[in-house]
Order: sequence, then C-alpha cells, then structure tokens
Amino acid sequence: MSDSLPATLTLRDDLPLLGIAAWSGTGKTTLLERLLPALRRRGLRVAVIKHAHHGFDVDQPGKDSHRLRQAGAAPMLVASRARIAMMMETPGRDEADLAELVEMVRPQAPDLILVEGFKAWPLPKLELHRPAVGKPLRVAEDPWVKAVASDVVVPLPEGVEALELNDLEALADWVAAWPARWPEARHPRREGRPA
Repeated sequence: MSDSLPATLTLRDDLPLLGIAAWSGTGKTTLLERLLPALRRRGLRVAVIKHAHHGFDVDQPGKDSHRLRQAGAAPMLVASRARIAMMMETPGRDEADLAELVEMVRPQAPDLILVEGFKAWPLPKLELHRPAVGKPLRVAEDPWVKAVASDVVVPLPEGVEALELNDLEALADWVAAWPARWPEARHPRREGRPA
C-alpha cells in the first residue's frame, strides 16, 4: 500500500467494519468463503470489500458494458434482475480509497462490512496467522488488531484476543458478536482502553 492514506477513516457507529488482515498464502479468502455462510446462518447480512493488488476487469472486451466504460462512462452500471455491477476507471490513484468504498456500500445497510486486505488502513482487524507461511505477526506493530486467529498458540499483547484459526464455529461466533462490540471497539488499542 502506498503512503498516501487519508488522515482518517471515519468509523461511524452505525456501520461496523472489521478488517481481515493476513499475509498472502494464509487463507483469507478461503476463510471468508467458509465464514460468510456461517454468519448468514446467524442472521447477519455481511458485505465484503476486497483489495486487489493488480488491475482487474469484470466485464469482457467487446461487450456493451466494456465498450461504454472504455468510451468514458464513469461509472458504468450494469443491472439485471439477478445482479448489479458497477465499474469505474480510477486513473491517477495509487490505491483504492477504502473510505470511498465504504460509502458506496453503506446504502445497502449491511449489518457488518468485512474488509479483506487494506491492512495498512486504520480500522479494527482480525489478524490471521499461520507460522507455516513464514511471515511475522503484525499485531505488535498494529494497534488496530483486536484478535489473532492462529493455528498455533502465539504470544499476544495485552487486550488482544486469541482465536483458533481452524475452529470455524468459534470464529463465526466471534465475528457475529462484532456489531454489538463495535461502539467500544472502533478505536486502536491503548493502555487503559479495552481492546
């Protein structure tokens, strides 16, 4: 991520956010793929904002939506009875603006937004850690990490919860309870302030 982060990300009390932070190869997307149905069973409507580290395209060259986007439509919205997709070019940006993306999702009124990637952004996070990946924990340097889910016991700073990465039901319970904890948890860890 570039150093051009906004000064703040407004963490309003009406829309809980939880970052899912981990090094590549840890299994973020695989976990989310299993976690989302478990959260839906618990009655939560969950939106996901995912960071991509490369250019990507969701429409195909030659299709009307692609042709119109290339011609300058900003944004290009395609809708059917089954699906809506919005595509927009963002030239001149170093990275995606998470604050802007949250505002795009807000009108859909999800119970929770899970944010995959965007690990340098100032928002509460659940860090996933597998020592087998060979990468260090980020929790000690990131005061926004509220819990670490690992497949082994790891030393954690005071106030950071330890979760079992391979216990899907326990993880789903923890994430499902996040909206209730949001008003107090939307701040970085500090001495004297609960995580």
